[in-house]
Amino acid sequence: MKNRILLFALLTPFLIFSQSEKYPEFNKCQNIEVKNIEQCFYETTKELFFKEFKVPSIIESEKYKGNINAVFLVTNTGEFKLLYINSPYKELKIEVNRVFNTFPKITPAKFNNNNVEMRFALPINFPLNNNNDPEEIVEIEKEENPPVVLKKELKKSIFVEHQSQLNIPFNHQRYINYEYALNKNANTHTAVKPYVYSSVNKLYDLDKEKSQFLKPNKTSWLQRKIWNEHLLEVKGDGYWFNLDFLLDVQLGKDNSDVSYTFNNSRNLTINGGLGNDFSFSATIYESQGRFAGYINDFISNRSDTFKPAFSEGLVPGRGKAKGFKTNAFDYPVAEGYLAYTPSKFLQFQFGNGKNFIGDGYRSLLLSDVSSPMPYLKMSVNFWKLNYTNIWLWGTDVRHPVVVNNEHPRKYIAIHYLSINVTEKLNIGLFETAVSKGDQGFDIGFMNPLIFYRSVEFGRGEDAGNAMLGLTAKYKLKENLILYSQLVVDEFSFGKITDLGYWGNKFGFQLGAKYFDAFKVKDLYLQAELNTVRPYTFAHRDPMLNYGNYSQSLSHAWGANFWEAIGIANYKFDRWTASAKLVLGQKGFDEDPLISNGGDIYKSYDIRKGNYNNEVAQGNKATIFIADFQGRYLINPANNLNLFAGLTYRKFSPETEKVNFQSSNTLWFSVGIKADLFNWYFDF
Repeated sequence: MKNRILLFALLTPFLIFSQSEKYPEFNKCQNIEVKNIEQCFYETTKELFFKEFKVPSIIESEKYKGNINAVFLVTNTGEFKLLYINSPYKELKIEVNRVFNTFPKITPAKFNNNNVEMRFALPINFPLNNNNDPEEIVEIEKEENPPVVLKKELKKSIFVEHQSQLNIPFNHQRYINYEYALNKNANTHTAVKPYVYSSVNKLYDLDKEKSQFLKPNKTSWLQRKIWNEHLLEVKGDGYWFNLDFLLDVQLGKDNSDVSYTFNNSRNLTINGGLGNDFSFSATIYESQGRFAGYINDFISNRSDTFKPAFSEGLVPGRGKAKGFKTNAFDYPVAEGYLAYTPSKFLQFQFGNGKNFIGDGYRSLLLSDVSSPMPYLKMSVNFWKLNYTNIWLWGTDVRHPVVVNNEHPRKYIAIHYLSINVTEKLNIGLFETAVSKGDQGFDIGFMNPLIFYRSVEFGRGEDAGNAMLGLTAKYKLKENLILYSQLVVDEFSFGKITDLGYWGNKFGFQLGAKYFDAFKVKDLYLQAELNTVRPYTFAHRDPMLNYGNYSQSLSHAWGANFWEAIGIANYKFDRWTASAKLVLGQKGFDEDPLISNGGDIYKSYDIRKGNYNNEVAQGNKATIFIADFQGRYLINPANNLNLFAGLTYRKFSPETEKVNFQSSNTLWFSVGIKADLFNWYFDF
């Protein structure tokens, strides 16, 4: 209770927990001291339950041994209601439900003198003896505006990962509800992704989100594993881990000459924790795929600028590939990380994966477009500040830069400071510095204090590449959010009045998010505009550009473009439907020896000129993409979905050339997959 009071006081300093919350009351508990009402509620609930409860005969005949959690609700009218019981025996569910129906109506819980619902988990141990006192009832949720407070007893959590320091796999659709919950709170930070389970769980009931989709009538082992549970889960005193064998199996057809498209990915995922502060995760992907024509072209028909060494292609967002069958590719990927939270203010992560900074669908600062890469992340969260340091080890896989049969490394150091200026306004300061791997990692970049520019400047001319950024988010309403980004790469203040000057390299983003749009629950709308000037993210030495694995660390289109995006998403029960429209223009190079500023892997020393540069210059292509997706949730424990998708892409260059022609792609696909990451094919 003391820990709960301390946590609540830190999050809501002008309220006192014991004065604002009151537990449900049985009649026998009404004349006792307020501080004892909670204990009286627990004791009376257990007394009434086990006095009435009869062990089903099937449990006795099969001599079942184990622990069952019965999740129940005391409504805001004082009635008991069974929500879920994690048992393979339907007879047990019937009996527990019968017992709660015999309970009297009581005085409901109160928060700030308003009746509220409260949820609890009642452990039932088998074999059950009259003299055995069952384990303590655990409160698992409070519904109202104050933060959710959960007891940190791992063995009593329905989904133990929700209390862990692990990342919630970052998928834009999946994150809609999490962002909405975070934005409802006056002092949260939403830009740095992925989010951590334990942080989100304080403000959004993850157990409740998943429990509503559990199927209690699935009694066999196979049924439970398909619909409700992880494939393997082990819990002990202070430790836990779970294992899932997941699929991303897709079959489709586009309007090219290819007979069919497919993706066959088998994923082994292991998550676990030791105590409350240390967690770990590892995922291995073994995959083969054949994609729509324009994606296959991206993978295999690479220019010398992007051509990867020691491979036959580069799958966007995943990595190097080798040929497989006809027009198909084999592309293995491995990701994993360790997470350590020594205090409530500080967390460290070290591993191989992706990170994202921003509130938009795209990010101009750091996106998850490119392949997974090694990283070290430190996050400090206190008062109105969230300060994130990310150190990245990038790889340049282009054939021309191979040294001693090895891909050269680059080091990217990032600082991002998020400040809640008011309850509605958030400002973020961003900076990054890139250095070449052959110079070794400069210990100066490990400095956790902001402003790398002095470190990069002090190392010498062209010793590195530095960029600055600014973000802003404003809450017009609780459910209507405006956001923006500005990134500046070597902006020339002496030429500030001449935007055509090549050195004025910058990009900006403007967007809006509308949750529960037009008062329709779970309808989400988003609009976004992105534009990046020519030569932004490029450098004199392409090794020092802002890229990894021949893709940008920022926007998927690189530079020299503008883009408008509209997104709609609607959820109903297990079903999700989404639509995305993308319209933009990008300038491509007309002469391979001259850069028009869109290819960040070309030196800006071969630019077309110093002046009269404009967005989408060169061979301007108009790109239109319409993407429609439908999903049906199978297993809430591991987010396994059935899905169907339809994508239309129209690519229209002003001047057609060999291997650069107009195209219209229509691509339909169906399959089953767990959304563990964002996969961007909208380029």
